[in-house]
Formats: sequence, structure tokens, C-alpha cells
Amino acid sequence: MSRDENEGMYEGWDPSWGSKGSKPGGGTPSGPGLDGHSAPGRFEAQLRELLAEDAYAIAPSPAPCATIQRQGRTGSRRRAAATGVVLVTLAAVPAGAYAFGRADDSPAGADTVVGTASPTSSAPPTSAPPSPSPSGPAGPATPGQLVDGITLSEAADGLEACIAYNGDLGFSHSDLGTAADYRVLLAMNSTGDDNAPGDGMFVVAVREKPKQEQTRLICNVKDGKASGINISGSDAGPDTGHVVPDMNGGKLYKQTIITSNGWKLPFRWGSIGTFDSSVAKVTVTYGSSTSEAALDHGWFAATGILEQQVTAAPRIKGYDAAGKLVYDSNQDKFYAKTLS
Repeated sequence: MSRDENEGMYEGWDPSWGSKGSKPGGGTPSGPGLDGHSAPGRFEAQLRELLAEDAYAIAPSPAPCATIQRQGRTGSRRRAAATGVVLVTLAAVPAGAYAFGRADDSPAGADTVVGTASPTSSAPPTSAPPSPSPSGPAGPATPGQLVDGITLSEAADGLEACIAYNGDLGFSHSDLGTAADYRVLLAMNSTGDDNAPGDGMFVVAVREKPKQEQTRLICNVKDGKASGINISGSDAGPDTGHVVPDMNGGKLYKQTIITSNGWKLPFRWGSIGTFDSSVAKVTVTYGSSTSEAALDHGWFAATGILEQQVTAAPRIKGYDAAGKLVYDSNQDKFYAKTLS
């Protein structure tokens, strides 16, 4: 390569630096263009220095070991927490509970399990199973409508026995619905007579579901079994008064005498019926005592004890909120005033 070509390769080379084989200030040449003080030598030294600096500048930074360790520990904790959430979620679903749906890649009409809980999971449930819904009748409005130590549970059992008894007689079981459709109006001891020997329990219940049924049951239970049932609807009509005594209520307040010499005393009696919105109070006088009736969702129920045999039916009176007499069974042409 000629000197001119060599000079062209190194921009900024000055010919005054000396001819081939010499350098400014003298000295022994170390080879063509390789002297540290020659142009090529100085350029090469500068180039090496620049390359070394660039290499240091682009060298990867030291690995942040402490940061990586912290992130690793944080990620582990997050994964552990997420795993715990999944376990809690699975534990909240009862074993054997499934959610069914169509997966995106399932054939049309195919039911696919899209969420299940492992039946063998040992995680305890997070909440108790819900209590079963009530299946018995509603209770009366006042405690005094359950007498002689009869509990609501016992009254409910008697009502269920009577509904089943109605079916045994050949009537459709659905005609009376279920015990849960009713509200107990009165429960009391019953005294056996010549027509129905043996003591037991009377349960009076009114059907509330559906509301328009207005079915009323008088049910007699002896030794846990139904022995008699009376079914009626509402006795109210266009000619009735503000209070309407139940036309079959005599079953609760009289005894049948055929072969015996008289009633069994003392005698628990009851009186039931309906009233309208103008009535605020109902009283029932039977024998020598008067009882104030309980008012329960449009029905009244009264009870007491007879110490002597009577011939007159209970006398029923109704009063408005001002205390004015608005009904007297002695003035009611539909009411049987004497005992037959």
C-alpha cells in the first residue's frame, strides 16, 4: 500500500509527524505505522481505548440478587395465599354439589360439569346447612287458645292425623292440603260421651293457604289417632250479623246423652265463629260464667269449664270499639239457642 493510500485511511494524519521509519523527536522505529507516537499508532491506541470504554459501557449490570430473592419470596407468598383462597372456596361448596352448563367446545345439548367440589376434600364446611323449612301449622294468636297443657306441637300432630284420616275415608288427600296450610285456632281436651266414647283432644284449625279456601276443621284425636273430623267453610252470608257462630260448634260445647244419666263433669267446652271489622270484643256466657273470646284473624275462640249440666247453648255477644253491643246470639234467628 502506498503512503498516500495509507494516509487516506487515517483521517487527521499529519505528514509532519515524519516519514516512514521515523517519528518526531527521533527514536528507533518499531515498524511501519505501529509506533505509539506515529499517526497510525496513536489512532490505534485511541481506538483501543474507545473500544474498551464502549465495552465497559454496554456490559450488563451486576445481577440484583437481593431484589430477585425478595421478589421470589413475595411470589411464593402470593401463590400460597391464592392456593389458600382456592381451598377455602372449595370447602364452601358441599361435597357432591355440581354446577352444570355447556362448555364452549362441548357438543350442542351436552351437559358438562364446569365446577365441582372434591368429594374427598378434608376441608371443613364454612357454614352449617340451612334448617329445613317449617312443615307444621301456624300457632294461634294468644297462648290461651292452647289449654289443658296441649302444646302447639301436639296440636300439629293431631291436625296431621286428621288430614290423613280424611284421606282414609276415601276423600282426596289434597282436598284438605297439608298441616302447613293451617293455623291452629283452639286446642283443648275432649270428654267422651254416648255418641263418641273415650276422652281425647279437640283441635280446631283454619286453612290460610290459599286464603280463599276458608276451610275450618274440628278434629277429634284419641290415643294419637283421629277418631272424628268435621269440615265446613265460612258461615257468613248476606243475612248474618256482625258475629257468626260456627254452625257445627256444638261439637265443642255439648255432650250426647243416649244411655247415660247425664254429662261427665267437670266439662271443658269451646265456642268458635267469625266476626267482621266492626267488632272489637266478643264474650261467651255458658252456664254461670262468662269468658272473653280471643280474636284471631277474623275468627273468635272461647273456652271454659262447666261444673254443672246445662240446657241452654252458649250466649255470644259482640261489641264495637266504643263498647256498643252490635251482636247478640239471642237475637240471631240462625243460632240454636237450646241444646238438643
